[in-house]
Amino acid sequence: MKNEPDREPFRIEPTFSPRIWGARSLAPLYPKKTNLPEPIGEAWLTDVNCRVANGPFAGKTLSEAWREMPDEWRGDNFAAGDGFPLLVKFIFPTDKLSIQVHPDDAYASLHEKAAGGRGKTEMWHVVSAKPGASLLLGLKAGVTREKFLEALQNNRLEDLFQRHPVQAGETFFIPARTPHTIGPDMVICEVQQYSDLTYRVYDYGRVDARGKTRELHIEKALAVINFDPKAGGKVTPQPWVKGRENASMNHLAECPYFSVDRLDIDRMAQFKLVEVRPGHSRFQVLVVLSGEGFLSWDDPQGSVPVQAAECWFIPANKSYSIRTEGRISVLTTFVP
Repeated sequence: MKNEPDREPFRIEPTFSPRIWGARSLAPLYPKKTNLPEPIGEAWLTDVNCRVANGPFAGKTLSEAWREMPDEWRGDNFAAGDGFPLLVKFIFPTDKLSIQVHPDDAYASLHEKAAGGRGKTEMWHVVSAKPGASLLLGLKAGVTREKFLEALQNNRLEDLFQRHPVQAGETFFIPARTPHTIGPDMVICEVQQYSDLTYRVYDYGRVDARGKTRELHIEKALAVINFDPKAGGKVTPQPWVKGRENASMNHLAECPYFSVDRLDIDRMAQFKLVEVRPGHSRFQVLVVLSGEGFLSWDDPQGSVPVQAAECWFIPANKSYSIRTEGRISVLTTFVP
């Protein structure tokens, strides 16, 4: 583009992925997505095939918008215009996901070049959970490759894992190479490297609608699994903001691939979310977890209503704020 368009935030429309373990209703996040003909497991909020809903890139895919936007929109880390680096999604399990593991960059760059050569480190933030919901993350102390294989052959693999009960608002960090699975009866917001490399180890003997089992990747999984029980786990939020009666901001996760914060506001509050600082130019992704309010910015001044399940791209060097007359909770994430 010869003349830079107004640097205003834009909303990204989700894409929906069917999964054997998914849900036939995505309410209340997506109240129109009920009585679905097939189970939907994931809503990809920053899929490169997602469409931009408004602004100068309206109608384009996120990949096209990312490629065409001025360098100043992406920020200092991505002036060269490499592929979009963050994948954010909602996950809707009504059954256990497969027991799986993701490779790291070192392994993926050697063995998965055709798939992009990127590993997958991720974070889960629990949006909602029913009583008794739990997930498996990391192996217990003393688990070896031999014990892992024996348990796999005897269909007792779950016994080797650390089980974590989950409640809404909790966060879990999953470094690459950490085996895991999510259980039913919860909704997760996941932030991850932009990679879909998954090595499936165990799938509970399930078959798809055509009676076929899903492919397993046991050899690759064993090549990358970290047997250290201290890898990953539940995160203790770190408060950023103190002394605000009706607003709180907590830092949830930090790694080379993403940084994530949660902001909660209620009762007529306005909260300025970004202060532009020289040398810290970076785009952000904002996801509304619940509630509704307004996303406002200046230069030039603008404001748009936002609501639950929406995902917004915030250009670099853009100061913006969130305000509400009721309550709103949002996640914000960027690449450090």
